Amino acid sequence: MHLPPARRRAALLLTAGAVVYNDWPLEFFLPTGLDPANSYASELYAADQPFHVLFGAVELVAAALVASGALTALAAWRGALGRAGWGALAGFAAFSVADVMVPMRCAASVEPGCEVVNPWHTLTSALVHFALFASMALLILAARRDPARLPGVARRGPVVLTAAMATAVATVGPLFGYPGWHGVTQRAHLVLVGVWFVLLATGLSAVPAPRVPARRRPELPEPSLRK
Repeated sequence: MHLPPARRRAALLLTAGAVVYNDWPLEFFLPTGLDPANSYASELYAADQPFHVLFGAVELVAAALVASGALTALAAWRGALGRAGWGALAGFAAFSVADVMVPMRCAASVEPGCEVVNPWHTLTSALVHFALFASMALLILAARRDPARLPGVARRGPVVLTAAMATAVATVGPLFGYPGWHGVTQRAHLVLVGVWFVLLATGLSAVPAPRVPARRRPELPEPSLRK
């Protein structure tokens, strides 16, 4: 049985999106002036930062790849849960674009007086996470209903979802006046989001097993009463 072209395209787009989405290691090779352990990744494309155009552009490319992959899968999908999940993933990409369009004004981790909470950026970031976790929950439920459509997602997806939620919650310290090490947990969260994209891509890349109809038991001849 051959892999449908739409599934193959969606898998490739999501895999590429996973790699591009995790662009934060570039900060180890660029003089950003930020401490990765104690700064948000979104500070890399804050409005007054030297590499805001570069990191903002990479974020937009990642969003385009994920949106294309999600919409490709959505167009070929049957079933309300799965379609809602792929739609939520496309929403995640759209909100990620909005996140770049209304960036943080400055890097709060290194600039005294810079506000940690930028209302519009905080709102778009919240919507990004809402759409992400909605896509995870819906696609996990869809995979449990029909495991052959997304092999591996039903079993491994809940682990990734739990870890991603835990790392996301661990990044909110600065919003409540308790900064420190939130950069580590956020970057771990970004890696887990990439793992989720790869998990979806792996499931899409698996050739669905053909459905074998149940064999009917052969009918035995009725015993004859004649001798």
